[in-house]
Amino acid sequence: MTIGSNFNYPAEVAQEHHRKKRSSNHKWKARFPNPPDLCFDYRALVEQENGIAQATQTRHKICIIGAGITGLTTARELHRCGFTNITLIEKSKRIGGRHLTALGSNNTNTVGRPPFEMGAMRMPFFNMSDESPKEGRSLMAYYADAFELFHSDFPNPGSPAVRSTGIYLREGSIEGNNEPTMLIWKNTDGKTAPPGEMLGAVFAKWKIFAERMTLHVSEHYGSERWEDMWASIVKKYESVSFRDLVKMPAIDRWSPSDPGNFGGMGMTAQESAVFYSIGIGDGSWGAFYDVCSIYPIRTAIFGFSSHLQLIHGRVNADGTPIASPYLNATEIVDSGGLHFNTPKYVGLGALAESLLFIKSDDTHESLYEHLIKSPSGLLTNSSVTKIKKLKNGKTRVYYDWSTTQPETVKRKFIDADSVVMTLPSWLIETQILLENFDQKMLPFEIVAAYKTAHWETSCKVYAPLKKSFLSHNKTIPQTIVTDSLVHDIYTYRYNESNTYDCILLSYTWEDDATKLSIFSDEELVDKCIEELDRILLKSSNIKQKISPYIGREQAIVQRWMNDKNSLGCAKLYRAGTYYEAVSLMKYNRDFSYASGLYLCGESFSVDAGWTEPCFRGALDTVIHICNKTQARFNGGFSIQDYPEYKT
Repeated sequence: MTIGSNFNYPAEVAQEHHRKKRSSNHKWKARFPNPPDLCFDYRALVEQENGIAQATQTRHKICIIGAGITGLTTARELHRCGFTNITLIEKSKRIGGRHLTALGSNNTNTVGRPPFEMGAMRMPFFNMSDESPKEGRSLMAYYADAFELFHSDFPNPGSPAVRSTGIYLREGSIEGNNEPTMLIWKNTDGKTAPPGEMLGAVFAKWKIFAERMTLHVSEHYGSERWEDMWASIVKKYESVSFRDLVKMPAIDRWSPSDPGNFGGMGMTAQESAVFYSIGIGDGSWGAFYDVCSIYPIRTAIFGFSSHLQLIHGRVNADGTPIASPYLNATEIVDSGGLHFNTPKYVGLGALAESLLFIKSDDTHESLYEHLIKSPSGLLTNSSVTKIKKLKNGKTRVYYDWSTTQPETVKRKFIDADSVVMTLPSWLIETQILLENFDQKMLPFEIVAAYKTAHWETSCKVYAPLKKSFLSHNKTIPQTIVTDSLVHDIYTYRYNESNTYDCILLSYTWEDDATKLSIFSDEELVDKCIEELDRILLKSSNIKQKISPYIGREQAIVQRWMNDKNSLGCAKLYRAGTYYEAVSLMKYNRDFSYASGLYLCGESFSVDAGWTEPCFRGALDTVIHICNKTQARFNGGFSIQDYPEYKT
C-alpha cells in the first residue's frame, strides 16, 4: 500500500541536505530517507562479504515458521553466516507469502499473460532523487541489486509515471459542473497540483504540513538528537487518529522548543471528506482514517512513498527471464518430496524465488540446495500446530506434514534451539498453541499486543488489457480514482510486445473491500467493468467504454481476509496502541535470549503493508541469534552499535 502520491519530497530534501558518510564511530547510522526507528543502516551490515557474522555454533538448531519474504530472508542470511542446521516450514504449496504474483488462473503460467501483483506491488528503495533506486540505502535496494531485478517507476495515480489521472468524485460534480465531468490530472513534472479549486485546496493543506515536517525531520535524522525528536513526535501523535490529524488546526511554524509538534492539516469537514476519497492522488485514504496518525506520518514523511518501483522480475527489458536456477524445471520438491511451485522469476514473485534459489557469492550453494540436503530442511504443505518450551531449554515445534492430503497427513515435531515466528499474528492465536513459556519468556502484554492487533483486509481485481489501450487510446485516463465501489483503477505495461498490459480494475481496503464480499469472484469482475463503463460514459468529457480493451475471462480476484494463510493483508494499529505495536518490535532484544523465540517481520512491525520491515525484522532476528550464539560479527559491528527503541 502507499500513502501519498509519488511523493518525492523526502528524497529531494535528502538530496539537498545530504551529509557525507558518518565517521567510523557512527558508520552504522542510517541516512534519510529511511524508517524513523531503528535509525540503523541494515544494508551496510548485510552487504559485507559473508554477511552479518561468522557463526561459531554452526549446529545451533533454528526452526523458521513461514516461507514468506521474512522467513526466506532470515534463512538466507543465517545460511550466509554459516549456520547449517536450519528448518524452514511453510503451510502452503508456494513461497512468498503476501508477495503473490499470479501469472494466470490458479497461478498457472499462461503465454502472453502479464504478472498480476495480488499482494505487494510498489516498492520504495529509499533512494535520494539524484540516485538510481538500487543505490538507495535500503534492504530492498540491496536485494534488487543482488538478484538483478529489473524495475521501472510505478504508475501511481497523480504521478509523472502516468500519462494522466482521472478523478471522478460525487458523480462528477466535485467542482459544481453542470454536467458530470471527470477531472483530468497531468503531472509530468511531479509538481503539478490536482485540478480544480477543491482538490487544489486539499492538496495545498497536505503539502504545507508534510513538507514542513519532512524538512525538519531530515535535518535531525541520524543526529545525536534524533531519537529524542522522534520520541517527541510519537508522544504528540500516537493517541491521535489520522481522521483527527486531518482536521487538527495547522500551526504557523515549527519551534525547536516543541520539537514533536507539527500541528495538523487544518482541513474543513468538506475538505476532509474529499481527502478521504482522493488522498493526494494515489487513491482513497479512507481505509486509514481511523488508524493511528503515526502510520501515515511514517509512510509519507520517511520515504515510503518516494520513487516507488514496479518490479518486472529477474528479466530482460523485453520481459523474458534471464538464466536462473531451476527456471526450466518441470517440478520442484521440498525435503520431504512434496511438490511446490516452480520458479518463474517474473514480477515481484522473483524476489522470493531469488532468496531461495539464487546462490550468494559467499556460500557454496543456494539456500534451497542447502536445505533439501536435510530430511527436515525445507518443509512445504506443513502446518505448525503447537510450540512447547522444554525443560532442557529447547523448544519443540509440532507440525502436520502434507496437510492438503488428509490420507497422508503425519504429525511430527522438531526440537530447536531457536524458533522464528514470521506468521501474521492472528494465525498464532487461531492455529498455534504455545506451551510452557513463562512471563520472563512471553509476557501477557506481548501476547495481548499480537492478539489485539488490527489486520486490514484488501481486495484486488486484475485482468489483462489490450495494448491498444495505452498505445492508441487518447481519451480514457491511464489511472482513475473514484469514490464509487471500485475506488482505484491502474493500467500499466511491462514490455512492448511479450505480454498483454495490465488493468487493476479495483483496489480497495478495509470496509470498502469487505462490502465486496457480497459478490462472487465472477460477479465482482463483471460489476467492476460495468461500473467503470458507467462512469466513463456518464463523464461528459469521456463518453467511451473501457470494456472492449479488457480480458474479462482471464480476470483474477484476491481477497486477503479470506486467505487462510494470511487472514488479512497488513497489520495496522489504532490510535493509542502504538507503544503496544513497538513492544512487539522490541521483543527480540527484551525476551528472546531467555525464550529462544523470535517474533519477526512485518507482522511485528509498525510499517504495515511494506516489504522493508520484512527484511529489517529478518536481519534483527539474525543479529540477535548471532549475538546469543557468540558469532563473530563482521565489519567491526557489535551489539552495542545496534540502537534500542526509545519509548
